[in-house]
Amino acid sequence: MLSSPSPAHLTQRRMGIVVIGQSPRPTMEAEIAAVLSPGMTIELRGALDGMSRAEIDQIPPLDGADALFTLLPNGDNVRLSKKAVEARANTQLAKFRQEGIDVVMLACTGEFPNLTPEGLVILPSAVLHKMVEAVLPKGRLGMFSPLPEQTTLIAKKWQRAGVEVVGVTLQPGSDDATVDAAAREMAARQPDLVVLDCMSYSSANKARVRRHYPGPVILSIAAAARVVEELVS
Repeated sequence: MLSSPSPAHLTQRRMGIVVIGQSPRPTMEAEIAAVLSPGMTIELRGALDGMSRAEIDQIPPLDGADALFTLLPNGDNVRLSKKAVEARANTQLAKFRQEGIDVVMLACTGEFPNLTPEGLVILPSAVLHKMVEAVLPKGRLGMFSPLPEQTTLIAKKWQRAGVEVVGVTLQPGSDDATVDAAAREMAARQPDLVVLDCMSYSSANKARVRRHYPGPVILSIAAAARVVEELVS
């Protein structure tokens, strides 16, 4: 549910970001800042801020549908339970709202049915689904996702009438050779549109994918950030 922020609040030009892992995430902030107009203050917090690595390791996914991927500030990648993350993400979203930050982004492309956001909250999953529906009414959709279990379930998440979904696993933070190999695998499947379906993918990843695949590529973090820019510019 969205409520319109007042012009006075918008002139503060502040946005909040809730990552499903921990802060800081300077690379993610830089990717978002590159899309926004100058002068926007970005405040980023993690759903798992304050937790030790041992505590994080105690909330693994229950199954493929419950699996989330994130990079920790030290560069480690972890698998998390969506159900465990949702409650903590709700807390961070509420804190931003209490502090008067009216535009907030949840930095994850997963679907979170148990979130209870108030105010103007950008959910990248909803942004991507509507964008893809608009530009690809029918055809073959190529999806990069971080985890093998997510790739296995990718068709269920994206399937609709007239659209064939093909998935390739690519872990964010992979070296160039790994990205190139995944991009060649995707190109061989001849999709009409490709989506990098994780907020931890970068503009550098997109650039390398484009070396091997000549068609349109949507970078999730940039697409979501452009919605924020449209709302606050």
